[in-house]
Amino acid sequence: MATVRPGDKSALLVVDVQVGVMAQAWNAAQIINRVARTAERARDLGVSVIWVQHADHHLISASAAWQWVPELTPVPAERLIHKHFNSAFERTELESTLSQLGITHIVLAGAASNWCIRATAYAALERGNDLTLVSDAHTTETAVLENGARIEAEGVVEDLNATMTWLRYPGRVSGIASAETVSFHP
Repeated sequence: MATVRPGDKSALLVVDVQVGVMAQAWNAAQIINRVARTAERARDLGVSVIWVQHADHHLISASAAWQWVPELTPVPAERLIHKHFNSAFERTELESTLSQLGITHIVLAGAASNWCIRATAYAALERGNDLTLVSDAHTTETAVLENGARIEAEGVVEDLNATMTWLRYPGRVSGIASAETVSFHP
């Protein structure tokens, strides 16, 4: 339990599982299914589900690519955070929303592992939250660099899972759990 912030409630943070983000993502169908199951488990336990939706010059707000994938639908009572930067905390109301709800433990799932998931994970920990990355419910696409080198998506996912297992901040806990085993604190 975080000793930096008072409280011990969890929230599931679903980041950028949008049509355009998932179109070329590694293992997309399985990841979407696991995110959906994790959201259902959270709801069944009375845990808040918070949805983060990205928009920028590549992912235009209200476009077809900007929409949630059809398999995922936020329910009307769930919070929606709109963002324009990799971290879901940058220039959004996420931090104040977590505070209002008494959330100190973030369960994180979504896309893209090497950008928005990584930035949001670090930001959550830096702001005093505990963090559990859902190890089999985040993804990205393979990156091809200007020199032709490839950074394979599966390797990025494995790297971030290892990082969240080993990463330590004082007074906070970070780790990973599968979609089937992740623990929530209502």
